[in-house]
Amino acid sequence: MPGKAEDYLMLMLQTGLPDYRATPGNLGAWCLHRPDDHAVVVKLLSFWRDEDAIARYAGPDIERARYYDFDFDYLAEMPLRVEHFTVLD
Repeated sequence: MPGKAEDYLMLMLQTGLPDYRATPGNLGAWCLHRPDDHAVVVKLLSFWRDEDAIARYAGPDIERARYYDFDFDYLAEMPLRVEHFTVLD
């Protein structure tokens, strides 16, 4: 894994994931990653009690991606929107 990816994953472990998990209504958050050619693909997976909980983390437009200041130094792609799914249980 390239050194820059390791640095980013450490930032997510120390900052991003605790931030997600500290938000009331968060049911868990994980940073998924895998090597892909000359980069590391990173996806964040989080579970929430309801849309109000998501809004506490993301703001009123829950489909708008929220980024940390350090993301701009590491990420090659930064989509503007996120996807939400309902879990069938």
